Amino acid sequence: MDALHSAGVLFAAALQSGPPWLGRFWLWVTALADPRCIFTLCFPLAYFLDRQVGVSVLWVGLLAEWLNVVLKWFLFGERPFWWVHESGLAGKGLLRLRQFPASCETGPGSPSGHCMITGAALWPLVTALRALAARRCRSRVVTLIPLATYTLLLLAVGLSRVFILAHFPHQVVSGILAGAALGWGLQAHTPVAHTPSFFAAAALALLLSSLALHSLAVATGIDIDWSIRLATKWCSDPAWLRRDTRPFASVCRDTGSALGLGLLAGFPLPRGERLGPRQRVASAVLALVALQALHRLPQPADATLWYGCSFAKYAAGPWLVASLLPRLVLALSRPRGTPHAE
Repeated sequence: MDALHSAGVLFAAALQSGPPWLGRFWLWVTALADPRCIFTLCFPLAYFLDRQVGVSVLWVGLLAEWLNVVLKWFLFGERPFWWVHESGLAGKGLLRLRQFPASCETGPGSPSGHCMITGAALWPLVTALRALAARRCRSRVVTLIPLATYTLLLLAVGLSRVFILAHFPHQVVSGILAGAALGWGLQAHTPVAHTPSFFAAAALALLLSSLALHSLAVATGIDIDWSIRLATKWCSDPAWLRRDTRPFASVCRDTGSALGLGLLAGFPLPRGERLGPRQRVASAVLALVALQALHRLPQPADATLWYGCSFAKYAAGPWLVASLLPRLVLALSRPRGTPHAE
């Protein structure tokens, strides 16, 4: 593996030697593909394009992220920003490598979560856009545009992750392949019409299975927190270490979102109420603003409270997007009754 890691670091050094504008582009791409954006950006946009597609994006995304956490626990993937120091390669003075605020992720590195989760969650949206293009236009080239855009986006995300020293190229490739396979396999099994109890049971199952796997690893002598110590040791700036990059932060996000889908199923819009095109746009804009405001609320310093607040925020998200805000838009857009003539 050392030879593979060394080749990956050399590739990262070549990317970092590019022009400054290209470096800024890679930083923008890696921020855009943050797994949190699936829950706060892609889900509301997809939901107001098509309800089933939106639910599928969120469902596939949370399952992909949970599986990514499990794989990282047991594959022990190194990250370049600490490996170059642990291996002694940085001390030889042959490479000039930079870290960035997004570099210092604390979980293991294999496979790439940005590539795997983004690739899985966006697959239902790509499929829906291809079907829409096929209905509107008979040109084969037009129907291939969504798939080509999806492929180019994942390649850009992968390069951006190598650029910031968050992943080695082989971790990026495995993440892309795993994400595309999960998206293709899971999109047809989205539980759109299930009851709230199904999603509550799914949230509980994800949480308990995560705790069970963590306990099993600890019981067998596996050092489950090794990556957190290495990230803390070799991150250039301690302020760049964020709790939301830890594996249990992902578990809270996934279980909270699964419960949020249950709230969505339990509080649908009243029968006969449908959003028109303008109302969909207004609801989507309100949803994006509301989710950004929700997730910018300060988090408590205590770890237990932090994870609890994170869970609550992601549980509230789908309800805000699919129930509360559309009701508000419908209420505001209803014509006011004319006064009775005397």
